[in-house]
Amino acid sequence: MAENKNTNPPVVNMRPGGGRGGPPGAMVREKPKNLKATLSKLTKYIGRSKYLLLGLLIFVIVIAILNLAGPALQAEAISAMTIDHEGAHVDFDKLYNVIIMMASVYILSSLFTYLQGVTAAKLSQYTVSTMRADLFRKISYLPIRYTDTHRHGDIMSRMTNDVENISNSISQSIASLFSAVITLIGSFIMMIYYSPLLTLVAMVTIPLTLFVSTQLSKFMRKYFVAQQTILGQLNGHIEEAVTGYKTVMAYSKEPDSIREFSRIAAEYRKVGIKANIWGGIMGPCMNMIGNLGYLLVASAGGYLALTGGLGIDAIQAVLQYSKQFTRPINEIANQYAQILTAIAGAERVFEIMETNPEPNDGKNPITVDDIKGDIHFSNMYFSYNEGEPVLKGFDLDVKRGQKIALVGATGSGKTTVVNLLTRFYDIDSGEITIDGININDMPKQTLRHAIAIVLQDTVLFSDTIEANIRYGRLDASDEDVKRAAAMANADTFIERLPDGYKTVLSESGSDLSQGQRQLLAIARAVLANPKILILDEATSSVDTRTEMHIQSAMVKLMENRTSLIIAHRLSTIRDADCIVVLDGGQIAEAGSHEELLAKKGAYYRLYQNQYAGFAT
Repeated sequence: MAENKNTNPPVVNMRPGGGRGGPPGAMVREKPKNLKATLSKLTKYIGRSKYLLLGLLIFVIVIAILNLAGPALQAEAISAMTIDHEGAHVDFDKLYNVIIMMASVYILSSLFTYLQGVTAAKLSQYTVSTMRADLFRKISYLPIRYTDTHRHGDIMSRMTNDVENISNSISQSIASLFSAVITLIGSFIMMIYYSPLLTLVAMVTIPLTLFVSTQLSKFMRKYFVAQQTILGQLNGHIEEAVTGYKTVMAYSKEPDSIREFSRIAAEYRKVGIKANIWGGIMGPCMNMIGNLGYLLVASAGGYLALTGGLGIDAIQAVLQYSKQFTRPINEIANQYAQILTAIAGAERVFEIMETNPEPNDGKNPITVDDIKGDIHFSNMYFSYNEGEPVLKGFDLDVKRGQKIALVGATGSGKTTVVNLLTRFYDIDSGEITIDGININDMPKQTLRHAIAIVLQDTVLFSDTIEANIRYGRLDASDEDVKRAAAMANADTFIERLPDGYKTVLSESGSDLSQGQRQLLAIARAVLANPKILILDEATSSVDTRTEMHIQSAMVKLMENRTSLIIAHRLSTIRDADCIVVLDGGQIAEAGSHEELLAKKGAYYRLYQNQYAGFAT
């Protein structure tokens, strides 16, 4: 029976599922905390691929120059054709030369556009590959408290959906942003060159563009941030429903699970529709303003042509450049929704990256071989939630090689003691020492290499049986693995499997029985050869016959090792050197099985409650 989460969360949850946190319908943030900071961090990641970024910039500049050359060449082609009182005149030599130049410009533009696309794709993939690696590295070193209080599906959503949105935005938007700046400047200069007056007319729509885009972005941003957050909640629910599939079926909760999924999906749909509506409005609005600007330039140009103030070729060039001037704004507006989605995703990614990692301030040069196994818990106080202490003045001495059993009602603090010994959590006050050395002074890697844990919920990976056992010590030989399996009484069933030690397990080893999975976990601990062994409810979910096999394996495993045993089945701890009874975060009594029964105190009551009626 698991500890109560409010007082005693599990020692560690290595499964992909089981994440906890706010309810699926929890209120979402409406806008990024710091848009500028998020963009700055994202820019630094993009800047790591400086050569690709430089290459992309060069291609964008070349393409922009070639595109800016197009209207000028068209103007030259028009100027090669004149009409006067004698009729139409065409300078064919000039026209042919201009046409050849125009063809060359368009061919080169297509070639460089292709190279730009390839470079943008590489830049995108290199950037998100680095970001994803950094994020996974960060997740690997997150404090247990973080994973205990955040939905695992939401964490995975940040690794997948959010990073993928960043990838799409980089590959499509970076080049557009570069091109927009260059094209805007270039088009403005060319319009000034041909007609300052028409340029002034073209600028009339700029304030309107800025006003509309600013107002629309206020509505858009909150919906795109909410969309990403709810998507994380949706993934969290799916992940929990899949990993807890048997439990859902056992309690006939499929309709409830479906209803909850439908509720979150409906919320996601509503927010998604609003996000897409506001995101879709931006493009048409910018196009309409751009067309209005084009109409104003065309009208003013027509008037100047009629009054002789400007030639047809210059008017045509200004019209083309005015289109080029508004085109980048329209492109950015059309991509604005995707950019906002990427920024919202980036903020969620950086939120994890900026979480403080596990503190590891141990500087003591002690090695695992130096550790003997004397443990001392001194006046320990600890609470998961402030103001709700779980351990209160806990004191305990454990000598090397001793078997100490921790028993007590659910929520009494048994598993918390293990959490603190392994530094999954740090104590509020007091001290834990191993061989007289404060565990806070030990590097965590050294501390945890000295400890092996066999949990109630066995953690196996989708790999071979051999690899799962070798997880205890990666440099172990095949002979070492087989010896560990034999010592754990696991070799018999392993050798009966078609592929023996090479048998590939399904996810979490679900194709094995609970007892077989537990024996593999014990074999892994045997191979690790720890100085301190922790058995957390290692036999609570198996039948009596299987328990006998596991007990036999555990007896071998505990030989000459300091062992802490957490058990609800009191039959499994009769032979412990000392049984410690916890009640309300304090030690109620301690002694051997016979001594505690004779006292007729807390342990006696636990024993009687557990075995009441067996005699009859």
